[in-house]
Amino acid sequence: MKLAFLFPGQGAQAVGMGRALAEAFPEARAVYDEADATLGFPLSRLCWEGPEAELRQTVNTQPALLTHSVAALRLVEKAGIAPQWTAGHSLGEYSACVAAGALEFRDALPLVRRRGQLMDEAGRERPGTMAALLGVEAEAARLICDRARDLGVVVPANFNAPGQVVISGERKAVEGACRFAEAFGAKRVVMLEVSGAFHSPLMESASKALAVELDRAAIHDARCPVIANATAEPAQRAADIRAALKRQVLGAVLWEDSMRRLLELGAEGFVEIGTGRVLRGLLRSIARGAGSWNIEDPQTLGTALGELGVQRLPARSA
Repeated sequence: MKLAFLFPGQGAQAVGMGRALAEAFPEARAVYDEADATLGFPLSRLCWEGPEAELRQTVNTQPALLTHSVAALRLVEKAGIAPQWTAGHSLGEYSACVAAGALEFRDALPLVRRRGQLMDEAGRERPGTMAALLGVEAEAARLICDRARDLGVVVPANFNAPGQVVISGERKAVEGACRFAEAFGAKRVVMLEVSGAFHSPLMESASKALAVELDRAAIHDARCPVIANATAEPAQRAADIRAALKRQVLGAVLWEDSMRRLLELGAEGFVEIGTGRVLRGLLRSIARGAGSWNIEDPQTLGTALGELGVQRLPARSA
């Protein structure tokens, strides 16, 4: 089966994430030990014990999600399963780059922590917010944002699935766009608890500073293509992956288009690796019949491996 590995982004985090894998499998525990040593503080304790408010801080959330995804990925790799493509939602694109061999985990960790710092700082410099528009299609979301621009900066930020678009920008403009969406016939609008207007022009300072960090980062040609958020097209050369990551902070996440592109390329199954199963839910809205699995703990790992026809890994206390 031709598989695409998918990796979740910010918002999926939860206290306890990854603990069961680390307790059952030494390989997963080793990933958390490496993260603690690389970052110089006990990220593992924060992931497993909280407090939730601290885990929710962008600077911590991003390396936490990356680490859980890589811990689960190492077990999938041990089972002998390899992807033909990878993709990740926003922050998850860095996990996708690790899975494709374009980034080493030890290099990705400080990079995503710095990304989180820069995005948090940009959110304080130019405050903003985000909202989910449910029951609103992509073109309608663009028109709604255009109508609200007299109130300030507001743009579509995530095209997640049919009828699910997230908008981002200055609070007054986002709230105005939400009112327009309700008048337009949106089923529901949901203001999101975020520390900034991600994937909007308000992140310009973060984008510029992160571009400098990305120029310094050791990025390699990937073993398999990574579907870029900003283009929904495969990138495999190091230069193309670096350029895609630079575009990502300001650009919209073209997730629906990315999944459709994977289907066009021949993807037969999708494996969501890391915290939660949000991406599987979005996939069902895009391609209901597509085979999908999620792997975040020993139970889901065993189920996925069994259904993919792979022998389960022996677990033991780490």
